[in-house]
Amino acid sequence: MASSDAELAILKDLSIVAYDPKTDHSREHVKDDIVDDITVADGAVDVRGRPSIKSRTGNWKACWPIFGCEVCERVAFYAISSNLVIYLTTVLHEDISVSARNVNNWSGTTFMTPLIGAFIADAYLGRYLTLGTFLCGYFLALTFVTMSVTLPALKPPECNGLTADLTKFCRPATKLQRGFFYFALYLMAMGAGGIKSCVTAFAGDQFDITDPVEAKRKMSFPNWWFVSISFGTMLSVSLLVYVQDTIGWTWGYGIPTGIAGLATLIFFIGTPLYRTHHIRGGSPFTRVAQVLVSAARNWRVSVPTNPELLCELDDKEALTQAPGKLLRHTPGLVFLDKAATVPVMTHERVYRFEELMKPDPWRLCTVTQVEEVKLLVRMLPIWVTNLMFSAVFAQVGTLFLNQGTTLNRQMGPNFQIPAASMPLFVTLTICVFLPLYDKFFVPAVRRITGDKRGLTMLQRIGVGQVISTISITVAAFVEMKRLRLAHSLGKDIVGPLPMTIFWLLPQYMLTGICEVFISVGQMEFFLDQAPASMRSLGNALYLSTVAVGSFLSSLLVSIVTNITYDSNGGWIGNNLNESHMDYFYWLLTGLSLLNLFFYVLFAKWYTYKDSNKTDVSRRSSESPSSDSSGALQSGHCLTVPNGVAPLGYKELK
Repeated sequence: MASSDAELAILKDLSIVAYDPKTDHSREHVKDDIVDDITVADGAVDVRGRPSIKSRTGNWKACWPIFGCEVCERVAFYAISSNLVIYLTTVLHEDISVSARNVNNWSGTTFMTPLIGAFIADAYLGRYLTLGTFLCGYFLALTFVTMSVTLPALKPPECNGLTADLTKFCRPATKLQRGFFYFALYLMAMGAGGIKSCVTAFAGDQFDITDPVEAKRKMSFPNWWFVSISFGTMLSVSLLVYVQDTIGWTWGYGIPTGIAGLATLIFFIGTPLYRTHHIRGGSPFTRVAQVLVSAARNWRVSVPTNPELLCELDDKEALTQAPGKLLRHTPGLVFLDKAATVPVMTHERVYRFEELMKPDPWRLCTVTQVEEVKLLVRMLPIWVTNLMFSAVFAQVGTLFLNQGTTLNRQMGPNFQIPAASMPLFVTLTICVFLPLYDKFFVPAVRRITGDKRGLTMLQRIGVGQVISTISITVAAFVEMKRLRLAHSLGKDIVGPLPMTIFWLLPQYMLTGICEVFISVGQMEFFLDQAPASMRSLGNALYLSTVAVGSFLSSLLVSIVTNITYDSNGGWIGNNLNESHMDYFYWLLTGLSLLNLFFYVLFAKWYTYKDSNKTDVSRRSSESPSSDSSGALQSGHCLTVPNGVAPLGYKELK
């Protein structure tokens, strides 16, 4: 009893206790106060810059408003993108190949702009302010899109074609009409870039990886995050696409505009719950450039065989600039090590003492900085071999939709399925399969592989690539069947073929299953393996696979259209009954198989980052001190032992 009272007295002296120590009730409050005052160990702060209180901020409670914001953003985005190719062909009267190319280019830009958003977030504003700013811009862009589809002056007159090729009889949009519509679309792409680059990383910031409980919760975060965005997509491709087809484009685009406004409101409402991190290290692009320039400038310098002689932050600096962990030197990519090699004095170059104490970051970098660039370089082959999947996935929003418009979409006497609602089955498959994957598949496979994730991140992506190849193969077989039926009835038949649209269901569902493996695996991989100081860039790399994949799809469509064009339109003509889209699908199948071969090679070569981490708090006790020759102390960058200039340098006053 005396001991307990003594403990409370100590706590009271520390201004933690303000209650009567003689009652159990007050003791509970004391414990609660102690827990409430614990700050997050990873250095997180609230939006006002104060240390984040663990019990009041972050964790799942902070993720819910971010989840809600992202669901609304996805509803708005996919409400526009899901039916965009239909709008371009039926309202703006563009050719099918032109509309597919324009949608791919816009989609590619949308997923490329996160690189700009990541730069702004990491170098200037931070994730919270970047998200808030770009959400407002996103809402403005959607307002312009709604104006474009509503005001008669901003769209061509309506036209009902008499054949399968509407462009033969309908007046195309003017330059002003197309210009305003595409301006609004690309402004929307810019807004989406700021959101997509930060929202996943910002949600991940709400978990303290130094806390075992929160770290475990974070492991399941990517799966549930993907469920939430799939739910938003599902709402778009079902309800809003139906509104666009049956009520009109004004309501179909006006509703997502209102939802984007709601997303902005939800995000700001959750502000008191958020954990943020101070901007450290400046722009990731600048850090990468410094390493490359330093390595090039030091190209004559010999890299020491002892990596302890390379430049590195001391412990105090490390806790400030790289909280928790530094990156240990790894073999390979030796040229980059030259950036962290302390140059020796030569006859041509004499270093002043001030230069040694404050090195030029464009001449000398730290080991951690070099290892960050090595991580990015090692991720590049994985990034490249994920582009083919994105090119295949781009067909879901373009050629798969055009395929669906030629088929029977009736369900009963009074209901017709919009072709743009078929991607609903992709999201439904994800929403059903992903929880099953997390609940049953992972524990079962974990017992076999011993990996905490069941499959490693790269294995998960590889399985997804196999399923992606199968899905486009199935699409080719279905298109062959559709063409045989169309040819038997007459190639210029007007109206849907007597073949149900549900023949497309297998290719959509297989696409959903491969999304569970490959897209979630990509998100995990690029966020987990990116350097800690470049997490927004890691998320942008993940999204850029979608961007470049869309551009790749657009390039393939253009090349195939130009090479195969004939009197019937070639492989991808305006009248799909006269075209050979199945040939294009077979081309994608062959390219996917070739890509899979190279992916397996690069995945076997890749070494995960986890093995490179060094605990800052332990490093000083593990690292040797300076040797007798006067070499630089391990763990320090150009620190002069005992006030004496390092070996090979001459002090000049």
